[in-house]
Amino acid sequence: QDGDFKFPLESVKKLKELMEGNRHINPRMMVPVGSYSPCQEKHLPEEFRPVCKREDAPMIFRRLSLAAEDDLCEICANAACAGCF
Repeated sequence: QDGDFKFPLESVKKLKELMEGNRHINPRMMVPVGSYSPCQEKHLPEEFRPVCKREDAPMIFRRLSLAAEDDLCEICANAACAGCF
């Protein structure tokens, strides 16, 4: 969950994979992580498309990606995770 947006954990994990895959490109061609937005990725899960319409999309995607780190959501250790109750 990020603000009013709620996403399935599996979709957030897919987002994290997309964002991590973007980091392993030629370092001289990399976009700063804080400004990268996966909206142009063809494999972006459809539920993230409304986020792409927002100016703060890169930061929302960054926070969601961080929430999926080390599968903390699955054990309810991350306050950003929903569905643990």
